[in-house]
This record gives sequence, C-alpha cells and structure tokens, in this order.
Amino acid sequence: MTILHSSRNHVRDLPVNLKRWPAMRPPQTAPARAAVARLLLRRIARQTGIRVELPDGSWFGEAGGPVLRVIDEAGFFTRLGRDGKVGFGESFMAGEWDSPDLVAVLEPLARCVGTIVPRQLQWLRRFYDARHPVDEDNDKHGARRNIARHYDLSNDLFAQFLDETMTYSSALFPADAACAEELSVGQARKIERLLDAVRIRPGVRLLEIGTGWGELALRAARRGARVTTVTLSTEQAALARTRVAAAGLQSSVDVRVQDYRDVEGTYDAVASVEMVEAVGEKWWPAYFRTIDERLAPGGRVGLQAILMPHDRLLASKSSWTWIHKYVFPGGLIPSERAIDETLAAHTSLRAIDRLHFGRSYAETLRLWRDRFTAHARQVGALGFDQTFRRMWTFYLAYCEAGFRAGYLDVAQLTLAREGA
Repeated sequence: MTILHSSRNHVRDLPVNLKRWPAMRPPQTAPARAAVARLLLRRIARQTGIRVELPDGSWFGEAGGPVLRVIDEAGFFTRLGRDGKVGFGESFMAGEWDSPDLVAVLEPLARCVGTIVPRQLQWLRRFYDARHPVDEDNDKHGARRNIARHYDLSNDLFAQFLDETMTYSSALFPADAACAEELSVGQARKIERLLDAVRIRPGVRLLEIGTGWGELALRAARRGARVTTVTLSTEQAALARTRVAAAGLQSSVDVRVQDYRDVEGTYDAVASVEMVEAVGEKWWPAYFRTIDERLAPGGRVGLQAILMPHDRLLASKSSWTWIHKYVFPGGLIPSERAIDETLAAHTSLRAIDRLHFGRSYAETLRLWRDRFTAHARQVGALGFDQTFRRMWTFYLAYCEAGFRAGYLDVAQLTLAREGA
C-alpha cells in the first residue's frame, strides 16, 4: 500500500491510500496553469464575495466573506488550473484547502456558476471540460454498474446519516423552510403527498421505479396497495425485503432487482422518486415511454425529480464533473422543460400538478451532513477512510449549496393522460 503523509496541517495528518485514491497524489507542478488558476480565483473571489486565505497569511477577495483557507498552495492552484471543477473537489479531498463553513463558500460559487467564466469565453468549455467516459452510458449493463458504485457502498454507511425511514431523497418541510421538525416527519410528509397524488387506496396496483430502502413501498402497502418495486441495487433490495418481512407485508410488496426497461404488465399508478437523475439524457425517452406503457387507463404517475435551469442543462450536459467521477457516474439532472418536452415527444402523459420545494432539500442535506459528521468515527469503523469522509462531506455540502443558491430545485410532478 502506498501512503502519503503530510504535517503541513492537521487536515492532512492521516495517511492517504494512494492505491485506492490515485488522484490524491501530489500533482506535478504546472506553473502556467497554476498562475491562470490564481488569476481566475481572484476574479471569482471578487465576484462572489468570498475570502481566500493563503498559507503565508495573505488573502484576497472580500474581507468579511466566507473563508476558503488554502493549506497547500502549490497543490491547490495546480489542481485547479489543470482539472478545473474536478480538481477543486479533489483538492478538498486531498486536504489542500478547507473552510470553517464549507456551504457558505460553495453557495456563492453555485449562485454565480453561469458567469464565473466570461460569456465571450464560454465556447472554450468544449476544449477545457472533461467529457463523459464511454463506459458510463446507462444501457442495461452500464446502469447496473453505475448504480452499484453508489448505492451498493454499504447499507450501514447510509444508515449513519439517513433517518430511521432510510429515505434518500428530499423531505418536505412546512412552508418549504428550515425548521426544527424531525427529518423522519418531513420524509413521511413527502411520501404521503406523492401517494395521495397517484390516488393510492386498497386494491391499487402500484409500480415503483427505484426502490430505495423500501419506505414508499411499505407506506403504499399499508394503504392496501399491491406494490411491485424495482431497483438495480442488490444492497437496497436486500434491506428492503428485510423491512417488508419485518412488517409482515410480503404478500403485498414484491421487491425485484430489475431494470425498469424489463418490467411488464400494467399498473394503476407509477411512482418514481429521484430516479430520473440516474437515467441519462439518451435514455429519458425510454424511461418515460416505459412509464407510459406500464400505466393503465385512468392511472397517474408521481414523479419526484431534482431540477436545474434549462440553460444550465444545455451548457453543462456534456461536461464530466466531480460529482460524476466520485458520486453519481452516468447521472444528469434534467430541467423541468426537458421533462415536459420529452413527455410531449414520446408519451401521452402531461404534468397536471407541480410542487417545488428546493429549500426543503437544502435543509434535508444539512441534516444529513450534520449526522454524517457526528458519526465520523462509526463511518471510519466501517472501513471508509478520511479521504472518503472528506469526499462525502464535500458532496453533501456541494449539493446543499446548490439548493440554497437556487441553482438546483426539486419538484413533485403528477403526470396523467388527458381526462385521467
């Protein structure tokens, strides 16, 4: 095992397993790229109001702004100049920069994401941004591999930061605002609203695409529905089946490890919560067409989806980002317009009701991050090292910042055919 030690700051005191994390190897110096990155970060700091502190005590940006503290100056600017946004995240993983309030630094960056690079230079993205690897395509083989890389990490890992419902999607809080309410209560409200939207009652046949750990299926079954729920995650399916058995609902819930494209039959209702983000643009028509084909006459669809502005989708959909590399390979967040256009072009379905609650997602992510941080020792005991924990912390903070900035949103869309 190759390890890297550093005593330059407490963040980097623990060894990094370079066999597991090869990108954490100190980058070869690239003075020209590092100089460009430094100039660009000065511009960004002025634009966003953050304060960048350097190891020698100097700083630039806004005096009272949220602090981005550079620990390894050469490593940070070299990564930033060489690998852009991917390098920014990797530099945090490597302990080359830190912040006393990570979300406070990332939120203004997310708010200005479309203007960080001057408009007249945006065309250069095609030469600078990394492109999606071919093996991340979400065909049936690729989709299973991509899902496994995230959702099959460990059920015990997810249990460290999710609430007792094991729900890994946005809760719904009152007035779409941060509050002191229990996370599990907000998760129940989200699920029950979706089940109401698709009119779940005794005898209804429900297809759920994307099982998670089974909470929606359990709640639908308790209402008297007959549930078929499909997932590509073997870990999620195993725990969902255990929970169904513990609730005595085996006769009402069928948990399958199955691709949505292989489901047959018709159902009175379809539910899919934050699954479309993993489908990929190429497969959106197949995903929505499958839902349309599986839905019985008069049925409804409950879709919960993370969303981004349509112009940002068009500008960034070909880029391969830090999130793709480390968290969600093959994923793409759609815009609401893209969903509407795909429905119109490939299905008989239309949105008949919409509820947006992005601020609730910001609060959900804050609560997850607080729980993850509080359980750092337990996460380490599961075999997830410091580099992984910094990666996961950055992921949760990065997403929270996106929702707080309004760059990301989440919505429940109720879909139906005309007259349904």
